[in-house]
Amino acid sequence: MKRFILAHDLGTTGNKATLFDDEGRLVASTFSGYETAHPQATWAEQNPDDWWRAVTNATRELLSKSRVAPQEIAVIAFSGQMMGCLPVDAAGNPLRPCIIWADQRAVAQAAQLAEHVGEERVYRITGHRISPTYSASKIMWVRDNEPDLFARVHKFLHVKDFIAYRMTGAFVTDRSDASGMNLYNLEGGAWSDEILNAIGLDPRRLPDIHNSTDIIGEITKEAAEQLGLAAGTPVVIGGGDGASAAVGAGAITEGPAYNYIGSSSWISFAATRPIYDPGRRIFNWAHMVPNMFAPCGTMQAAGGSYQWLQRQVCWSESREAGETGEDVYEIMNRRAAESVPGAHDLLFLPYLQGERSPHWNPKARGGFVGLQVTHTRADLIRAMLEGISMNLRTILQSFLDANARIDEVILIGGGAKGELWRQILADVFGRPTLRPRLLDEATSLGAAVAGGVGVGLFHDFSIVKQRIEIVNRHVPNPEAQAVYNRLYPIFLETYTALVPIFDQLHEVNSL
Repeated sequence: MKRFILAHDLGTTGNKATLFDDEGRLVASTFSGYETAHPQATWAEQNPDDWWRAVTNATRELLSKSRVAPQEIAVIAFSGQMMGCLPVDAAGNPLRPCIIWADQRAVAQAAQLAEHVGEERVYRITGHRISPTYSASKIMWVRDNEPDLFARVHKFLHVKDFIAYRMTGAFVTDRSDASGMNLYNLEGGAWSDEILNAIGLDPRRLPDIHNSTDIIGEITKEAAEQLGLAAGTPVVIGGGDGASAAVGAGAITEGPAYNYIGSSSWISFAATRPIYDPGRRIFNWAHMVPNMFAPCGTMQAAGGSYQWLQRQVCWSESREAGETGEDVYEIMNRRAAESVPGAHDLLFLPYLQGERSPHWNPKARGGFVGLQVTHTRADLIRAMLEGISMNLRTILQSFLDANARIDEVILIGGGAKGELWRQILADVFGRPTLRPRLLDEATSLGAAVAGGVGVGLFHDFSIVKQRIEIVNRHVPNPEAQAVYNRLYPIFLETYTALVPIFDQLHEVNSL
């Protein structure tokens, strides 16, 4: 009997392959990593061949680990990093490395889009402000800087869409990924003719748009042989990682908010209508759930900042982890706990890759502010956790300013494993934070639910409510909360004061 769902979550650092059964329970998961190249300071690219290798390796390892026969898999579905730009030819061959979400090179093209259509008009059409992080500006960059390559482009694809093509031969995307391109009419549910005409992009170069639960084809014989799967297995397109995480966190109806903490981080919730913020701090995805939207705010470098600190500063913690086999981030968390709330008045600006919400400034830089000779490595580590958390608070505040009701925040993603960080977030947010049992697999669960609905294993998305188990709850500590309430406006003013410096550094780097 075909009763298992295979979900592929193609993230920034690798692909997680996960099996769920027909009741939505986790059976097994495996991970296969890949690298990101940074040819220049604001560039971020990945090799699509590495994605396919990771999918192949993770799939074969998963089947071996779970002892599930390929013939028992009812459907394959996807989640994936969003806002990419992968040009492929008519045979689906990549024409260059993929320009991924973290890339900020297309500043000039974002300015062109603003000139041709207008900042407010694009925001009202797409639910997103104009930014070089979105696919439209990246596509325009390829057009302007690689014209010979651009002339050969058949389709521009996202990460999961490329893997779906490799499995089925279909050039498609889903509404959630389409909604992250600055090209999609959010409430109209189609590519925006107005924007496409303004930038001169032929809509035939974009993939067909599907619902996240649509079956888009079956695995070909060639792909099945490479993956170790059964040819003819149905493939459901799934959604972008943000939309998949919303489902996996249980944000499928109005009410709860969730905070994903991975390489990047975002806060979002389900809504029946988009939220159009006068300051354009908030943006809006199409939800996996039909006729729902996901207002959201995303920062560039959350766990990515912590990973940078581990690699560049925390050598002793890394050495200890190598000697004991313990997770290096748990050791770093213990070191941070040796400091105090506020890290002895040390601030960290978490803008190592520019920033999206709330500042939308690709020129922003990271930095420690307030360093003194008395500060310790424990202070540095804690200040980083607190700086990331305070930047997330600015996102939460933008929702509250729009009269959204957020009583508590569900934390998912790898960053939510740390007890200290969960408590810091509760203290900074001034709201309880909840940890479900599934953290790394929450996004995979969202993809699996879409797949299960697509082939009829599940009636609808409500199955996810039966699968979410809260295992930890942190409430704000009044004393720590008072410290953060004192530091938070200083954190905001520090960024504002340094904006002219960021601009000057960008100009120097451009010379």
